[in-house]
Amino acid sequence: MAEYDTISKHLIQTYPADFVRFTLGRADVEIRAILDPEIPRVETRLTDSLIRVWIDGEEVLVHTEFQTTDSRDSPMPIRMASYIIRLIEYYGLPVYSHVIYLRPDAGRRDEGLYLQKHPDYPVVVRYKVIRLNEIDGQDIVEGGHPGLLPFAPLMKRPAGMTSEEWLRQCIRRTDAVSLAQAEKANFLGGLAVLSGLAYDPNTITSIISQEGLMDAIMRESSFAQYLKELGVKQGIEQGIEQGIEQGIQESIREALAVRFDAGVAGQFADRIAVIDDLQRLKQLLHAAVQVNNLAAFQRVLDAEA
Repeated sequence: MAEYDTISKHLIQTYPADFVRFTLGRADVEIRAILDPEIPRVETRLTDSLIRVWIDGEEVLVHTEFQTTDSRDSPMPIRMASYIIRLIEYYGLPVYSHVIYLRPDAGRRDEGLYLQKHPDYPVVVRYKVIRLNEIDGQDIVEGGHPGLLPFAPLMKRPAGMTSEEWLRQCIRRTDAVSLAQAEKANFLGGLAVLSGLAYDPNTITSIISQEGLMDAIMRESSFAQYLKELGVKQGIEQGIEQGIEQGIQESIREALAVRFDAGVAGQFADRIAVIDDLQRLKQLLHAAVQVNNLAAFQRVLDAEA
């Protein structure tokens, strides 16, 4: 799933120190360089992230792969062993290798080990497996590593806290980080899209809208297109299927605000709010995500009156 890889790679390249300290579990690390992820050999391979760091008096490579689901083309241990051997061969440095599983149900059988069991020719290659749903999210939220905040909703929430409360706390904590407007919008946009791996898209867009952040994300974030495709549109469809009138109405307003000028789109809010016919709402929802301009949407709305 390219959108999750894109966001994860962007965040680790922007905040390499946060990720290196998180994956290694220690703070005494000096970042030397973010390396080209391509491994130029007989067959070109791309790693997700490759960072040269100074630790324990030597230079090492910190290699990270992000996995949304279990590896399908090739078992993950074989893939990781291939990466590790190629990196050692090309750079001649020790490799600290990790795979980070994003989706809650992914990587359960990955033991972080490639093992060739032949008694005369044993081969052992180890790497570290990190399943985000096993990480204490509160530690990340309070830990002062902002680069990890967009991943916090995928982590283990505090005992007694509902999933929606946890998502809202993560959004508010991310919004509180002192960043330039565009960078913060990227943070929040990335968080919104990544959260779709564990949360209903309608819930995500609803909370972001309630917090007054949707317009800024859509205007400033480079991930806005992903959010439109994975969040708003999916939320619309799920709202229709579930027959939640209020959710559908909100989705229509969000779709219009995302695709057109939010202020002008607001002129339809009162008319949409009083519609309680699900079939009519469904037609308006499809119009909201398909029409080329607001005049076309108004014609559909008037025709349904």
